[in-house]
Amino acid sequence: MDECKILFASHHSLFLLNPRSGTSSNASTPSTKKLDADKPTTPISKSVTPTSGGSGGSSGGGGSGAGSSGLKPVVKAPALGQYPHYLTGAAAHELQAGAYGALHNNLPPALNSYPRPPLVGYDPHSQMRAPLGPGLGGIPGGKPAYSFHVSADGQMQPVPFPPDALVGPGIPRHARQINTLSHGEVVCAVTISNPTKYVYTGGKGCVKVWDISQPGSKSPVSQLDCLQRDNYIRSVKLLPDGRTLIVGGEASNLSIWDLASPTPRIKAELTSSAPACYALAISPDSKVCFSCCSDGNIAVWDLHNQTLVRQFQGHTDGASCIDISADGTKLWTGGLDNTVRSWDLREGRQLQQHDFTSQIFSLGYCPTGEWLAVGMENSNVEVLHCAKPDKYQLHLHESCVLSLKFAACGKWFVSTGKDNLLNAWRTPYGASIFQSKESSSVLSCDISADDKYIVTGSGDKKATVYEVIY
Repeated sequence: MDECKILFASHHSLFLLNPRSGTSSNASTPSTKKLDADKPTTPISKSVTPTSGGSGGSSGGGGSGAGSSGLKPVVKAPALGQYPHYLTGAAAHELQAGAYGALHNNLPPALNSYPRPPLVGYDPHSQMRAPLGPGLGGIPGGKPAYSFHVSADGQMQPVPFPPDALVGPGIPRHARQINTLSHGEVVCAVTISNPTKYVYTGGKGCVKVWDISQPGSKSPVSQLDCLQRDNYIRSVKLLPDGRTLIVGGEASNLSIWDLASPTPRIKAELTSSAPACYALAISPDSKVCFSCCSDGNIAVWDLHNQTLVRQFQGHTDGASCIDISADGTKLWTGGLDNTVRSWDLREGRQLQQHDFTSQIFSLGYCPTGEWLAVGMENSNVEVLHCAKPDKYQLHLHESCVLSLKFAACGKWFVSTGKDNLLNAWRTPYGASIFQSKESSSVLSCDISADDKYIVTGSGDKKATVYEVIY
């Protein structure tokens, strides 16, 4: 089974992720609305929920329309079919520290679907990281930029990167591959323990545990059999103490694993009526688990009592990705309905809605609390300010952006895609710090709590461990 078919699959069928028209989503419009978040403890079908602040009823077109509220989105039944193929031409593994073009906001020709003039290679040493001269931050030589600032009225301008774009405390110089973990199935989910010792890789029917503190380790130290053997695991999350792992995927149940017992065991299962879980988030106090359901609901689970206590309803198609603020007060979710929504966890209501012209596949909330990065089906990464209409649009991926993760310091983040690319970006304006071209689609990623390691999971049935070099 092609790994592209598993991204947003239900138990017995596949959601067809229809490409949206248009290649730019520079008209995301934040809106504020309240929802009755306290729903019955059994997941139910979503009611049609009116949106506000949209533009002409379009899910992503145009600027913000004042007073254009009351339009009801259509609840779409999942279509059956196959997801577009992930596997483009396999490329030899290559790790690059941010190209010369990256420093100058140029689009590398290999990462663009249109022919471009060749660019000078960039050697990632201090002498090449000198501050940019006047006028060098835009698009020198007429070469295309890849980072754009989007104004409140939707105008896009190339970003002149500041002199410290690629230098300074907490900014990586490059990364190097130090290990390959041969999982044996497409790796849809990865997570790293804190402190950095174990990597958990989720594939078809099981999670494998790897001790990466042992150099050259080639075999997992344990295997956790989850779900049905033919069902893919979509998300694995460790509780902060590292003693409990929560697993979700192509099933209606979440598995809670006790890792502290002599032999890891399932200590509980959380069951809903949604056929699949696409993503998980854990509250900082370890008391609550949030699951993105294929029916669009966000299920809120009390981990102590192992009960479903609430649902957030609003997405009109599958909820695909999720992140939570460091203080545990705000939740961000993205969906196949082309929207990103924020939720107030204290009051149980929706705070904002951002509409796009593309399905949302991944997102990450910056630990500093200012920025949200969003990865899309149309290959764009957009970085939105959480409190004001300030946004950047980044164009280096040439296909779907499948996963995204911020470093704990908040100064940089990584995204991965169907184009086999891992890219590290400077927050918020998106200067490319380094890249790795893997041999298959990169479906998942995680960064260690100390920002020293990156792990990716890919379609060629392995996970790759990188050491981040400062």
